[in-house]
Amino acid sequence: MSSYDVVLLVEQALTSEDARQVRSLHEDLDDPVVYHVLFPVEDAAARIEASMGTLSGGELMGNPTLGMPEVDVAAVRKDAEERSHADLTATLAALRGAGATAHGKTVGDDPIRALAAEVSEVDGREAIILTRPHVVAEFFHVDWTSRARRKIGVPVLHLLEHENFDEQAGGGEGISGL
Repeated sequence: MSSYDVVLLVEQALTSEDARQVRSLHEDLDDPVVYHVLFPVEDAAARIEASMGTLSGGELMGNPTLGMPEVDVAAVRKDAEERSHADLTATLAALRGAGATAHGKTVGDDPIRALAAEVSEVDGREAIILTRPHVVAEFFHVDWTSRARRKIGVPVLHLLEHENFDEQAGGGEGISGL
């Protein structure tokens, strides 16, 4: 018997509720469902750049003696890899706890390229992208879901992590549960 392979691109660790929701999408299928989870490793350079961006130009100009701390890029990269691996492990445990067969790996570089490659490699039937809301990126269609829909040849579903289906349908008022 063949399997129905679903590739998940996940931005943050799934909760048990997230896993149950994903699983519920495939309950009525006759073929066994196998989830292939991709968990991107945060780019160390981008993380350092973002933290540097919290200093305003005025703070730097007003205090020219303000020293910039040495940043150990390798340590930041190692920390990001360890956190991504831990979040992947938690996500796989949540999916398995919901009764799913799930495998996964962390990915670097471009997550959409990794998604397309995984869909091709496992003959994925669909892709599900689970993220936090990214209103600006979604508006300009540069978010993961829009990019994936242009790149891969299978249906792509975008779900918001940590919100149930009713909260996501919420009539367009935005993030609920705050």
